[in-house]
Amino acid sequence: MNYENLIFAVEDKIAIVTLNRPKALNALNSALLGELSQLVDTVGKDDSIEAVIITGAGDKAFVAGADIAEMKGKTPLEARAFSQLGNAIFTKIERLPQPVIAAVNGFALGGGCELAMACDIRLASPNAKFGQPEVNLGIVAGFGGTQRLPRLVGVGIAKELLMTADMISAERAAQIGLVNHVVEADQLLDKAKEMAKKMLSKAPYAVQFSKKLVNEGMNVDLDRALALESEVFGTLFGTEDRLEGMSAFVEKRPASFRKK
Repeated sequence: MNYENLIFAVEDKIAIVTLNRPKALNALNSALLGELSQLVDTVGKDDSIEAVIITGAGDKAFVAGADIAEMKGKTPLEARAFSQLGNAIFTKIERLPQPVIAAVNGFALGGGCELAMACDIRLASPNAKFGQPEVNLGIVAGFGGTQRLPRLVGVGIAKELLMTADMISAERAAQIGLVNHVVEADQLLDKAKEMAKKMLSKAPYAVQFSKKLVNEGMNVDLDRALALESEVFGTLFGTEDRLEGMSAFVEKRPASFRKK
């Protein structure tokens, strides 16, 4: 499929998704969200893709937010539907079987910060800026910000950011756990690819289920989460990957896991 608002490429089993509205600072409008939804569906069904990187075109913004010009005229019912659309798409990204890395270059505000939080790992260039400025507009975060932010940085800091609309630096984002690593801008995409390749070198099912267990465990009580972990732990003992990994360890050689 040809995309007007996205650039899609696959390199060494890594899908690279570039949000491509640089003149609008890659703001999320309905057209871009629709294309992103279709692309996520395609990637999720493609077993040849084993990792995903999401980034933004240009050096000014990852995503500067949702398209306010488009939102301004929405009725309450239309606004709720728009929020539900964004939440559905970002949840699909969060639930992709493949690990997803956000390479944040520039502004990640509002929906941009929310998109980054739906990814598994966040890498940021030093000029990246993060924030949830919705209260400046008389609204609240609508694409998961009020829910994912406290899960990532804690309730107190999340409330501060959500209620003050403060914009924070990449360094501060790393300090509070919103960003995993700060990487020089000219190395950002390479670092994301390097991390993705490291994940691809590990046992595929183990990587996928590690992601799944963290995601599901965060939304249930500890007893249920531990039960899920034990179930998956036992299940993976029946795989060829487990046999290869443990045999390689005992034999003091690199493991050679199956490839899809």
